[in-house]
Amino acid sequence: MIFLAAQVLPGDVARRVLGPFADQASVDALNHRLGTDRPLIVQYWDWISGVLTGDLGESTKNRPVSEVLLDPLVASAKLALLAFIIVVPLAIAGGVFAAMHEGGFRDRLISVGGLSATAIPEFVWAVIFLLIFALGLGLFPTTAQFPDGSSVFTQIKYLLLPSLCLVCTLFGYIARMARAGTIEALEADYTRTAVLKGLPQRTVIVRHVLRNSLLPTIAVVATQAGYLMGGLVIIEVIFNYQGIGLTLARAATQKDIPVLQSGVLLVGIVYLVATLIADILYSVLNPRVRLGAAE
Repeated sequence: MIFLAAQVLPGDVARRVLGPFADQASVDALNHRLGTDRPLIVQYWDWISGVLTGDLGESTKNRPVSEVLLDPLVASAKLALLAFIIVVPLAIAGGVFAAMHEGGFRDRLISVGGLSATAIPEFVWAVIFLLIFALGLGLFPTTAQFPDGSSVFTQIKYLLLPSLCLVCTLFGYIARMARAGTIEALEADYTRTAVLKGLPQRTVIVRHVLRNSLLPTIAVVATQAGYLMGGLVIIEVIFNYQGIGLTLARAATQKDIPVLQSGVLLVGIVYLVATLIADILYSVLNPRVRLGAAE
């Protein structure tokens, strides 16, 4: 689907590479060398057969696609990991805290505040954070692209603002699922039984409530992995961060079809792996799933 959609994009591949003033003979020669003058079915077969053997092909800039995508993929993974480290425990804690005060002011504050933050697009959060913390207070750099050879703490400093934009976008959704799961677990029979046995509240929450309330939250967190790895185009553009999203956007505008196809494929693989991990964790935390599978 990506391959066919990319063919609809206007422009000639070789013309984009050589520029508007190149003579037609040079353009035709480059199109022939790149193989873009061949039938579409042949171009697609060459690419997909190479993928099956581990060869992603070459970009229009005479670089292996694997080299073009490696650094941006690692860069996006760093940004996504930092955002996950911040938002997942924060959202789960907020959801559990809201559920334990269901119907109260603290519950409404977390629920309404989280959903309001989620409703605001990430690029709006990016502009707000840049104006306040980067341009106004000067606490953070205006770009997320840290210098080569930077230490871990320096990288975190550069990545913190874009990560907070993602935290604001994802917090409400994850917290809402954690809240709903916690309320359901608090009303379950096994929780009432644990309370009647005289177990401390902390023990009830940790051993009985959290173990069951986090089951739907795990699936929600996993579905965000694909978004964080391939859907950060706007954030990466605003913060000038050379991640996989920005790389795919440039490949689309430059009609670099091999990079675009392979990049989307890698993002899809990341999404599938994250979903698989979520299913495994779900079965580990939920004995009923394991028993059902055994039966």
